Amino acid sequence: MPRILISYVHAVEAFNRGIGRLAMWGLFVLMAVLGWGVVARAGFTPQIWTDEMAQFLLMGYFMLGGAYAMQMGSAVRMDYFYSNWSDRTRAAVDAITIFTLLFYLGVLLWGGIESTQFALEHGERRRGLWRPYMAPIKIAMCVGIGMMILQCTAFLIRDIARLRGVLIAEPRP
Repeated sequence: MPRILISYVHAVEAFNRGIGRLAMWGLFVLMAVLGWGVVARAGFTPQIWTDEMAQFLLMGYFMLGGAYAMQMGSAVRMDYFYSNWSDRTRAAVDAITIFTLLFYLGVLLWGGIESTQFALEHGERRRGLWRPYMAPIKIAMCVGIGMMILQCTAFLIRDIARLRGVLIAEPRP
């Protein structure tokens, strides 16, 4: 395998691992927002922003952590046949089926970019009492989808290397 492809795989996986581990800390922020909402409801005036902020934080956590979850093998996979296949057979099947995922993510990214452009151009806000701007969460969504596309291409390169008998070393955490 060309060194540039191996470097690409390592760079994408290091980037996704870093952002994914950073996104994990977002759960503490989410818990703080939800905790504040509970205390505010029980003790004094309910805060109108806590529920929507929690939804935004959860969406950001989910989207920015998606590529890292893929990298760690946390994605759902029908394992009935897959676990019994050889590494080369798995690599061949993965190299073929990854194009379906790339197509899906490409369509998602296309729609996400159009939706983000609309939100930025028109100052789109969410309906409700708090009315937060939608652009930040839509930008996070597009970044997360882009990270998943990069991770898929890294998987494809790994699978092609495995089919050629080359093992790309896993980077150390």
